[in-house]
Amino acid sequence: MKPIAANPPAAAGLLRRALAALAAVAALGACKTTETTLASPLLQGYTCCNLRYDGDWISDSNYANLPMVPAGTPIKVLSYGRDRAHVDLGGKPFRLGHDYGRAEESTERWVSKLVVIEDPNQKLATYPKQVQAAIRAGQVMKGMTREQVIMAVGYPLTSENRSLDAPVWRLWWSSFGEYQVEWDKQGRVKDITGHPETLKMMVYKP
Repeated sequence: MKPIAANPPAAAGLLRRALAALAAVAALGACKTTETTLASPLLQGYTCCNLRYDGDWISDSNYANLPMVPAGTPIKVLSYGRDRAHVDLGGKPFRLGHDYGRAEESTERWVSKLVVIEDPNQKLATYPKQVQAAIRAGQVMKGMTREQVIMAVGYPLTSENRSLDAPVWRLWWSSFGEYQVEWDKQGRVKDITGHPETLKMMVYKP
């Protein structure tokens, strides 16, 4: 018996249908990615805390030696990119850069902590005068609560501080100027440690 010869036209048709199916699957995947991006909330409100910037870049490191955008500045998220968000901050374009904490939380989650609905200046006005002064200076002092420290210096890096309930926070004046905030059982600053030069910059002196 002679072998049955393959039918080239039929084979070509099968190949075309297979390629079309693969293209359809790829298109569906692209649509899903686009929908996920578009579904990210474009938040609007106020900055939760003092944010530090380098040019138009605000990193989650929030090094305190950089210029400061004060807590309560109006902010609007315009779009999300890869590990960043484009925002209008006090009428100027900025980028929020998720440089270090990507493995611990999504960029959208990080941004949602920075953009709050209520102006923190309302709460700031209820704090003791010295605490108000420390926050406006972007510094910390003994007796502050976690909320007050965040308002003063921003959220601690999630890559180095896995929980806000940790007994010690690692924070930075600069890339080499680390300092630590130790908490007591009541959730207030018990001690602030680090290099003397760093502490000089970060500890509020009435």
